Amino acid sequence: MNARAARTAAATGTSRLLTRPMLLLLVASVGGMGGFYLLLSVLPLYAATAGGGGVGAGLTTGAMMLATVLAEPAVPWFLARFGHRAVVGAGLLLLGLPSAVLSLWSSFPLTLGVCLARGVGLGIVVVAGTALAAELAPPGRRSENLGLYGVSLGVPSVLGLPAGVWLSDRLGFEPVFLLTAALTLLALPAVAGLPARRATRATRAGRLSGDPDGPGGDPEGPGARKGPPGGPLGAAVNRSLVRPTLILGAATFASGVLVTFLPLALLGGPSHLAVVALLVQASVAPLARWGAGWWGDRHGSSSLLLPAVLAVALGTAGLVRLESPVVVIVSMVLFGAGFGAVQNVTLATMFERVPRSGFGRVSVVWNLAFDAGMGLGAVGFGLLIDRTGYPWGFAVTAVLLLAVLVPAWHDRRYVQAETA
Repeated sequence: MNARAARTAAATGTSRLLTRPMLLLLVASVGGMGGFYLLLSVLPLYAATAGGGGVGAGLTTGAMMLATVLAEPAVPWFLARFGHRAVVGAGLLLLGLPSAVLSLWSSFPLTLGVCLARGVGLGIVVVAGTALAAELAPPGRRSENLGLYGVSLGVPSVLGLPAGVWLSDRLGFEPVFLLTAALTLLALPAVAGLPARRATRATRAGRLSGDPDGPGGDPEGPGARKGPPGGPLGAAVNRSLVRPTLILGAATFASGVLVTFLPLALLGGPSHLAVVALLVQASVAPLARWGAGWWGDRHGSSSLLLPAVLAVALGTAGLVRLESPVVVIVSMVLFGAGFGAVQNVTLATMFERVPRSGFGRVSVVWNLAFDAGMGLGAVGFGLLIDRTGYPWGFAVTAVLLLAVLVPAWHDRRYVQAETA
């Protein structure tokens, strides 16, 4: 049986994805990411209308992503020290409660402080959740399980991104700040059912049977190394992870530009176009992420990488025509489909290239690339548009994305050579 046939047979087995720990992880993730997305486009608007302008808007997202990037490497240590329950619970509180402070006091430095606290909470939730989703996957269905987890991260954006902008326009900013705090608190009970420590039932069973990586052995893909170096970023030295990391960072650079500046770019245009555009993008992305996971377990993820990157680039390029609502909406469909697929393909590929013992470190590297890209996109675009305006800024971003087709093509050839 060749590798593809074995992968398809395992993926179509009867192992359940929605176990109780996985279901509770999804609930906690929905609550945490709901609090994240509800304010993601609102805080830039809040900063800009308070006199910060485009630079101030970019700094809100940039500060949050900076704190996330700084916090993420420490998360595996905190997990090993305190366990999933305490760490994820702390992440949820940091994502939500600081926003309530803005309903009482208003200043740009305080806004940046809230963004920093939320960034730490985001780093905790996504690193812990990504590693746990990989560990909880049944044999042969890791990519699909990651796609399901990706839906739990993406579904809140479907409502949160447009709802935050709409509610702040209708009710003001303060009610949205309070709603964010309440949403994350509602997710806290689910944390009590998460595994206390990082070892899952599969890995505990593997230790008893003499297999350190659980039933089914150590599922590895091309480039996997036994026992990567220690430390939070030990997995980063695996050279096979460089291209997926670069590709993800470029895609999230564009995402940081979009979620921060699209509402500002469309101010003065057709009523509610920004809300509809964000809703469309946020709806398509999680579906694409799950679909990419289903495809990847059965046919391999590498075949999706080039078209996914191309879709992100074309979707960004379409925003040059901001005066056309039809072009904007079609661009958001393309961007959402490509961005969702890029997320799953790069994550599944990186997990395939390390042993199970490296899952935590891969989660850190992947999330660092994701959040660093978003932060750099928001700050860089904020500096750029003061000189170019929005259409040319989107055009420059699209050109940068097209350049990423080169490493995407090389990575596909690498996978084909390794599996030949």
